[in-house]
Amino acid sequence: MVVPLDTTTILAQSLSSLTQWVKRSLVVVRNGWQGAGAGVIWRPGGIIVTNNHVIAGGKAWVTTADEQEYRAKVIAQAPEIDLAILKVEVENLPVAMIADSHGVKVGQIVLAIGHPWGQPAAVTAGIISGLGSVSTPGPRGSVEVIRTDAQLAPGNSGGPLVNVSGGVIGINTMVVGSDLGVAIPSHVVNNFVNEVIGNLVEVLV
Repeated sequence: MVVPLDTTTILAQSLSSLTQWVKRSLVVVRNGWQGAGAGVIWRPGGIIVTNNHVIAGGKAWVTTADEQEYRAKVIAQAPEIDLAILKVEVENLPVAMIADSHGVKVGQIVLAIGHPWGQPAAVTAGIISGLGSVSTPGPRGSVEVIRTDAQLAPGNSGGPLVNVSGGVIGINTMVVGSDLGVAIPSHVVNNFVNEVIGNLVEVLV
């Protein structure tokens, strides 16, 4: 007799499979002397996104999911929105699926994946608790943010905030108070990446 799986079991198995898939494009980012954060393989060609504060000093080493370590070149930094772009000279790295964060809603279930307190590829779950913006000291004046109650800790910085389809909707960047996480939406990250990559292409041409 085959016993049908209940909804809870199906959901648990689905989230477990999703998490394993997302972890393929998750990296550890080290700056050599101030600890480690996370990063996401954002584009083909070894393009990785992380937080600017993770690479203080402008140096970075990256460890991929298959435990290979590479020296990364820092090709762009944007302190105002706490983002940085790294590049490693490695082909065929598994690239994350990037979702459009314009469509996220309060109450949506999300997962945060990173390396909190040095625990590799740890996962926490929560919901989007708010959408808004925060003031910045630079010319932008403000930046859009996603607020979530998925638990974050040192080591989550630069890691992905993903929806239940496995799409990256943001880059986790900080904790406000004791229990509120903040992420930079994926469309903000994409705009930054597109601008930087476009400028690099123009220089090469």
